[in-house]
Amino acid sequence: MTTIVAFHAHPDDEVLLTGGTLARAGADGHRVVVVVATDGIIGEHTEDRLNELRTSAAILGVHRVVCLGYADSGHGPLLYDDPPDRTRFVRAPVEEAAGRLAEVLREESASVLISYDANGGYGHRDHVQVHHVGARAAQLAGVTRVLEATMPRELVRSGYTPRAQITHSFNVRGYARKKRAALAAHASQLHRGRSGRIMRLIVRLPLPLFALLLGREWFRTGA
Repeated sequence: MTTIVAFHAHPDDEVLLTGGTLARAGADGHRVVVVVATDGIIGEHTEDRLNELRTSAAILGVHRVVCLGYADSGHGPLLYDDPPDRTRFVRAPVEEAAGRLAEVLREESASVLISYDANGGYGHRDHVQVHHVGARAAQLAGVTRVLEATMPRELVRSGYTPRAQITHSFNVRGYARKKRAALAAHASQLHRGRSGRIMRLIVRLPLPLFALLLGREWFRTGA
């Protein structure tokens, strides 16, 4: 049995790029652990999003969920001050955050770490930080297999990874029902501006169409 640790920036990130892969790995008998750097909260009740994450993880067959305890850095030109009790993830020293993640990797005797590509996908500051922290944590814990979740740049036209650099492409259409249900578990995000409208449309798609659009997940081998 292999232990796979998937490192993400916020609750709901675990579904969009890796949900089918995590469900497939769990169904194949591997131990799956999800680690999020932040609770994903800016001005709301923290426990709500973490509870949604636990529900999503249970649907996907994840065995353990860990939050490193940093604050969401937000997306856009304005970077808010740190809350009184926490550091925004993008401001966290890489060595400190990597040490926290490496501790989980050692506890789990992880064989594989999933993180993000160097662009952080679409450039979110917390996602870029996941890339740096994940790479360093793998070094500290001696995890030699790192897979960086991404998409072919040619499909989305900005950010992400050129198709020629993608090393793994997984067909996860057989886990589309679980992936859709896990995404729907993040109910607080279904009513947040433009991204919420997009998420509502996605979770309401008929299953065959959902599987067609979100039934493949891509990764590149990390350095």
